[in-house]
Amino acid sequence: MKYYVIAGEASGDLHGANLIKSLKQLDQSSVFRSWGGDLMKAEGAQIIKDYKELAFMGFVEVVANLQTILSNIKFCKEDILSWKPDVLILIDYPGFNLRIAEFAKANSIKVVYYISPQIWAWKQSRVHKIKRTVDKMLVILPFEKEFYNRFDYQVEFVGHPLLDAIANFPEPSSNWKIEHGFDNRKIIALLPGSRKQEINTMLPIMLEVRDEFKEFQFVIAGAPGQNPAVYSQYIDNQDVKIVFGNTYSLLRNSHLALVTSGTATLETALFDVPEVVCYKGNFASYLIARQLIKIKYISLVNLIMDAEIVKELIQNELNKTNLTNELKLIMEGEGRKKMLDAYQLLKEKLGGEGASKKAALSIFKMLV
Repeated sequence: MKYYVIAGEASGDLHGANLIKSLKQLDQSSVFRSWGGDLMKAEGAQIIKDYKELAFMGFVEVVANLQTILSNIKFCKEDILSWKPDVLILIDYPGFNLRIAEFAKANSIKVVYYISPQIWAWKQSRVHKIKRTVDKMLVILPFEKEFYNRFDYQVEFVGHPLLDAIANFPEPSSNWKIEHGFDNRKIIALLPGSRKQEINTMLPIMLEVRDEFKEFQFVIAGAPGQNPAVYSQYIDNQDVKIVFGNTYSLLRNSHLALVTSGTATLETALFDVPEVVCYKGNFASYLIARQLIKIKYISLVNLIMDAEIVKELIQNELNKTNLTNELKLIMEGEGRKKMLDAYQLLKEKLGGEGASKKAALSIFKMLV
């Protein structure tokens, strides 16, 4: 069968790759055409558009790039009609994917949404479009099933695919630090995001704390495909390393982390690394978001646990003084133990491993 998969960011590429891998095991004749990245390509998908061409963060940025977005939507619709897939699989990325879902439904193409848009946070009215256009919604967060039930829409909870990705990730070499030119000091990992815009905003602030933690070495998780110059402009003559395509190994070897809000906050928790969550965006976009977003927290860790497990520093709160104080609270002792204990409860809530296989089986069954 022919599967058309659309992901618009790095996390979608990861989950899409694991889904494709599981679908190939069930369907020996499967063919994949995708909007994604290197991970989906490695699983044999033909990549039509790289997700790095699609990532625009914030209201103002979307408006500024509206012509490009509309052009991509037009191209996608034409490509789907030309290729005639048996099913369209959409991974998060709602602004784009919900438009494509509506188009596919109108053209009698089956639509599966894997990893629900975060409509429980804002734009809850989108649930009505989902009900009209999505044949099967596969959710990965335990509270999403209850949310959709309130709108009389039955969805399937398959568990979180990050548990699979992390469980299947090989243990790094015992000489990993030496191989990457690190010394014996403990590591503070910096995860400034995957988009250039995020990196340019977050990384300089994260690096401000370096002088307060000279007993640690700082290592930046470089996003796949990003130009090293995006990072090096901020670290000239500083004792800071960058590793590309090696984030999981970095987290396995880290003592603390500063993490830009997003999927990485959950990944860091699942690797048992105490973290501080960071977010700072365009001021106009932030003001708009404050009026629209209906949730108490911005990090997945806190949302899933419905409690402030990890500290979130947002906009003006994200500064050197606050970052320093919060890191010291979780560096050792009771603050660190409390966070690590909460991480264990988080893993239990996420429902165990096997999400990718469960999702693949559900999709395959609806096609045969």
